[in-house]
Amino acid sequence: MGVSFDLLINAVIAGILLGGFYTAVTIGVSISFGILDIVNIAHPAFIILGSYIAYIVNTRLGIDPIAISVIMLPVFYLLGAGVYQVYYESFERRGQEALRGLSFFFGLLFVTEVMLILVFGVDYRYVEAPYIGPSWRIGVMDFPLRMLVPCIAALVLFAAIELYLSYTFIGRAIFAAAQDQLTLRLMGASPLRIQRIAFGVSNATTPAAGALLIIIQPVEPSVGREYIGRVFAICVLGGLGSLPGTVIGAMLLGILESFTATFYGPSWAPAVAFGVLLLTLAFRPAGLLGR
Repeated sequence: MGVSFDLLINAVIAGILLGGFYTAVTIGVSISFGILDIVNIAHPAFIILGSYIAYIVNTRLGIDPIAISVIMLPVFYLLGAGVYQVYYESFERRGQEALRGLSFFFGLLFVTEVMLILVFGVDYRYVEAPYIGPSWRIGVMDFPLRMLVPCIAALVLFAAIELYLSYTFIGRAIFAAAQDQLTLRLMGASPLRIQRIAFGVSNATTPAAGALLIIIQPVEPSVGREYIGRVFAICVLGGLGSLPGTVIGAMLLGILESFTATFYGPSWAPAVAFGVLLLTLAFRPAGLLGR
């Protein structure tokens, strides 16, 4: 009974820490898909790009991966704003954003992955940091620092974005752009500019998520595909457009995956996201905190 309790409590802890990481991976998609209604399936590719940038700088200069991601935030913001401008001019402006827009982001995913393969090959890459390896142990509870540090960093990222969206004019305008663009124009703001900023903010989360990913596990260019189903499942489960719902959905999925991997085997864990997505669409399409 003692062993069973130890296994159970550590499965819950592992799930919560994993859910914190999933928050960082998903929060950008919650903005682009949940608020702007743009199905950006290329988001995981930019996360992997962030992982490789963290790898290059960490290997050559020894800088902490999380510090590297903070430095790269403005660069990825500008990259996201540029991508949105191309998407708007090519598809949204012409009313063709549905299928052709999806093809555009699929193309970005494919091109980014191929570019990384050509430059780095398919070997797994990893980073070095003092918290990769050690663990804290409190009683029967284990807290591996390579999971705990990314979880804390992800929650700090979530808090910063939530505060920005809730208490700044631009943040409130982002929600207004998704709900009533006419009113937004009457307030003297350009919906196109606001949406470009929102997509830039969405993409600015990817270097942070990429740095946390390569802290948790070695990466290779196709790893991002594993997270496409997870991020959209979390968005739907939490409720489209709800950032607190994203955190709750990420934690629930992390715990479910941890329990599945612990008691049934790791090979079953990837199927959990798709099961959660199907059940949510069937019984609560609006998600946990959806409007």
